[in-house]
Amino acid sequence: MTFDQITWLPLCAGLTAVGIALSYLAFRRRGAAAGLRATAWSLLPLAAYLTGVHRTLWNIGSSLVGFVTGLVLSPVVWAGVALAGLSALLFFVSGALRGRALSRARTAGTGSTGGTAGTAQPGASGSSGGAAGRPGRSEKGDKPAAAKPVEQSAGNAATDDFSDIEAILKRRGIS
Repeated sequence: MTFDQITWLPLCAGLTAVGIALSYLAFRRRGAAAGLRATAWSLLPLAAYLTGVHRTLWNIGSSLVGFVTGLVLSPVVWAGVALAGLSALLFFVSGALRGRALSRARTAGTGSTGGTAGTAQPGASGSSGGAAGRPGRSEKGDKPAAAKPVEQSAGNAATDDFSDIEAILKRRGIS
């Protein structure tokens, strides 16, 4: 049924009349507040007709019904919904894989960096020609490295990371 096929004035006036009758009953049974609220709701259909809002409301309702029936009954739309779901799933899976790759890179990076830094510093200090103070510093650098396996056996990786940082700072002369 189209908008122009409906006789709107009798429909809106009838809805208002029925609403006012029901609001009178609400006023008698439940009090003034309920009666006034029901009267306010009852006047809305006639107000919508007189202001022309009923045409806008009809268009909105018609568009919503068309959208919902098009969504439910169209296989093309369901294919689009399935693709959107697949896309969201791929985003979540790629995020999880990226997180794993980053954690593996961090694990591999700290393990190889700690090993090369421990071996490079004593070799570098031994090869430097005239530093009499260097051997003292490398001994300080070796002490945290000697304590390192004890901390790892205890399973405290956070303390291990901080001891590496402390060792680097001591080697640089920053205490």
